[in-house]
Amino acid sequence: MTEAYDRDCTRCPRLAAFLRQTRHENPDYWARPVPSFGAAQPRLLIVGLAPGMHGANRTGRPFTGDHAGILLYGTLYEAGLATAPTSQSAQDALQLLNTRIANAVKCVPPQNKPLPAEIRACNAYLAEELRQLEGVRVLLALGRVAHEAVLMARGLARGRYPFGHGREYALTATQHLIDSYHCSRYNTATRRLTAEMFRAVVARACELAGLAAPRSQD
Repeated sequence: MTEAYDRDCTRCPRLAAFLRQTRHENPDYWARPVPSFGAAQPRLLIVGLAPGMHGANRTGRPFTGDHAGILLYGTLYEAGLATAPTSQSAQDALQLLNTRIANAVKCVPPQNKPLPAEIRACNAYLAEELRQLEGVRVLLALGRVAHEAVLMARGLARGRYPFGHGREYALTATQHLIDSYHCSRYNTATRRLTAEMFRAVVARACELAGLAAPRSQD
């Protein structure tokens, strides 16, 4: 039986070799599969792409210690879903409220680009996590890879659910999928994704999940 997380997983040879090299070159880095982070039984599950080389791969917590986490954690804090607006270390006091963060691929890939076979190999972990998280009402996918990983984990056809920022789908009577562009440095720097766009998506996720409305921006 597949567990939702295996700290010593080596099922993807390329990624396992890259992690070994990373641990050798950066002995203070986590440099292992990164576990999900947040509430044990959330109403909102956020799914990202993969650990960043000098972010989650270094700290051992999703979106922690790199640029991609700035917009994410700041917005979650504004929405009342995090106890602090920033996350720098897996040992800091930040907690997520009714929210959990996972990744489509749990190991950092070279050039931040997992291969299709690696996405498929890691999907069993996401599928098992979704099975265990019985109370999830909203799946917020950050980017196309995360979107398609969620569909794969749920056994749904990609063609019926095309990716698009702000799109939402009712997967069941009680569970929705919402898409957002990934909060990467490239997307925020080019303004493909603005803070206002991301706040709107998170606010909608809160609404569908039956969570409190975000704090006022006034």
